[in-house]
Amino acid sequence: MDTQIETRELSKWFGEVVALNNVSVQIPTGVIGLLGPNGAGKSTFIKLALGLYRPSRGEIRILGEKPRNNFHTLQKVGYCPEMDHFVEEVSGYEFLYWLARYSGYKPKVAKKQVERAVERVSMTERMYDPIATYSKGMRQRVKIAQTLLHDPEILFLDEPMNGLDPTAREELFELVISLGNEGKTVIFSSHVLHEVERVTDTVILIYNGRVLAFGKIREIRDLIKNHPRTIVIETLEPKKVYQILSVDENITTVNFDTQSLTVHTLDPMQTFKYINEMFLDEKVPIYSFRCADEDLQSVFQYLISTHIPRGL
Repeated sequence: MDTQIETRELSKWFGEVVALNNVSVQIPTGVIGLLGPNGAGKSTFIKLALGLYRPSRGEIRILGEKPRNNFHTLQKVGYCPEMDHFVEEVSGYEFLYWLARYSGYKPKVAKKQVERAVERVSMTERMYDPIATYSKGMRQRVKIAQTLLHDPEILFLDEPMNGLDPTAREELFELVISLGNEGKTVIFSSHVLHEVERVTDTVILIYNGRVLAFGKIREIRDLIKNHPRTIVIETLEPKKVYQILSVDENITTVNFDTQSLTVHTLDPMQTFKYINEMFLDEKVPIYSFRCADEDLQSVFQYLISTHIPRGL
């Protein structure tokens, strides 16, 4: 594996707050999803990789080098921050041009780099307008153009989908995929699983500063499929449904309503099997059934409760 980013027992704390805890990963070339809820430690990981933070313990290497105060290595890295910090009065073009100049490009080369980056994010028509007139989605595009300016080998995109309309989101998905196909390493940070799935099949699952899983999304999906679930069944005969489901030893708790039944099961696939049989055999009218906790938060809690810091 061609490791581009490597961490060993990487930890960062702020006073008594542990932002990142004992993270050891080897990240190869390609698009990698960094997936976790807000406050999970994603941005802290990225800022450590950029040398903006000093590790409290452990180390991180980018392209084999420690990034902190390492200008040579950081020249090969691009960063799209979650929050923007623009000079509102200047145009998008001016902002990007001077960033390129400060990066060491001569005027003519800087102009070409800006035009290329702006074209890739579909902002050519508005690049000479003041940033203050841009919508949130346009501002997000400028941030992404900034990331592409110097044609970096490694890109960190921190929640890049924020504020984008459906068309812009689709364009960015395609851009991220193309960057991966060009042989670049893209760390795509998000708290939304389907966003990550759209651009990669490999994910780092992070929660409360810990890496809970690192592997293929299909394996993460298996974790979602197999973890205990709360299932809501809508029916006019909830007690009769319960009588039929009572043979399922995986059901641990049951709550009734006048038109529904809520069960907690340790084996959702087995419970779904019983529900399907009821529906097909028409033993009792069932109008619908669904998972009430089919989300990442539930998966994270399950992984923590089963003590799974894992590489899948």
